[in-house]
Amino acid sequence: MPELPEVETIRRGLSKFIIKKQLVSTEIFCDKSFIGKPVGGIVKGLRRFGKALIIDLNNGTSLMIHLRMTGQLIYDPGTEKSQRYAAGHPSENFTAKLPNKQTRVILKFKEGGTLYFNDQRKFGFIKIIPTNEVVNDSFVRKLAKEPWDMTEQEFYERLQRHQNSNIKATILDQTIICGLGNIYADEALFAAKIHPERKSGSITKQEAKLLLQSAREVMDKSIASGGSTMQTYVKADGTKGDYLELFAQVFRRENQPCPRCGATIQKIKVAGRGTHICPNCQRKSSKK
Repeated sequence: MPELPEVETIRRGLSKFIIKKQLVSTEIFCDKSFIGKPVGGIVKGLRRFGKALIIDLNNGTSLMIHLRMTGQLIYDPGTEKSQRYAAGHPSENFTAKLPNKQTRVILKFKEGGTLYFNDQRKFGFIKIIPTNEVVNDSFVRKLAKEPWDMTEQEFYERLQRHQNSNIKATILDQTIICGLGNIYADEALFAAKIHPERKSGSITKQEAKLLLQSAREVMDKSIASGGSTMQTYVKADGTKGDYLELFAQVFRRENQPCPRCGATIQKIKVAGRGTHICPNCQRKSSKK
């Protein structure tokens, strides 16, 4: 599943190609992948709520798109010499003839461009929602604030409400803080020098402040570099993000030296997820 920076990268990329274009037809190849009645209209803008991409039309309706595990958005301008712009799970679909057996929905624009929604595992979806009801959608409504919108006091108080859960599980919970997935949780915890198995109730106000700041910083860097990619997600122009290569300090760097102290980075399992830590910088003991 793409994390928040990957979806933000997709939003920014696709905005360049479909805003002000008129959606005139929708072809549905898998009923599970499209929820609601197809609509037409001019694209006013693209928004994002957590990992959900929203395409707003000028007729008061919006398309909510969630890529889930293997979803792809492929925009083809429709001219022979034009370049496709792709986002999501990379595969030969980016350059192959479309539609194909993985194509679930096709959105066609009056100007000639086509947006393909491909999804190998059929977990993703496009959902039609009245624009003024997007914020009330069950998926959106349960999302907490993102790191940039949450105050340090709010974050600390939320951690204390889940004091018996380990801190990694807590910050992965999208109802507590929105947008942190496995990569950025590991990176933020490392930057804040907090062991992922620490109980959330043991986190001090100062540690919570540092953790929130670290979450913002690692995600800002990832968005600037185009997302983490991990050989799974690419930018809207088909190129790969380079966050892991340029900025990741611990994620997928097990058995390598810690960039801060030189100790060997370890991979353990926390909250059911592969987790990367420096055993020296991130101690289990509370600072209380």
